[in-house]
Amino acid sequence: MKSKSAARYLIFSLIGFVILAAGAILAKLTRNDQGIIETLPYILIGIGGGVFGQNLGTAFDIYTMKKNPEIAKQREIDEKDERNIAIRNKAKAKAYDLMILVFGALMMAFALMGVSWSVVLAIVIAYLFVVFSNIYFISKYDKDM
Repeated sequence: MKSKSAARYLIFSLIGFVILAAGAILAKLTRNDQGIIETLPYILIGIGGGVFGQNLGTAFDIYTMKKNPEIAKQREIDEKDERNIAIRNKAKAKAYDLMILVFGALMMAFALMGVSWSVVLAIVIAYLFVVFSNIYFISKYDKDM
């Protein structure tokens, strides 16, 4: 197993926290603004929270694995086990099938509610991107396997 340092992830976690805090401060200071300034703080809060949480979790994971080498070895075996890989792939396929249904229902609901066509169009484009990427990967893996 490749040895990783938790320090890099802690630094990124700190950066994420700073972005999150900046977003919270901006949200407090710009309550009555219009346009992008109205939404920017919440975008920063979302990105900062994601970066903070993901990197802090990874740092704790690395720290725990260094303290418990037997757990690290078992995790590496579990990640490479063919049965576990098949289970994860099947779960991804089921989640994809569910996502297609949810996207379709969301598009219909937004269209029937009279939501702005730009919003509906953005969801349709994302939906088609997912569907066409599925077709591409089916074709690619069909040739490879």
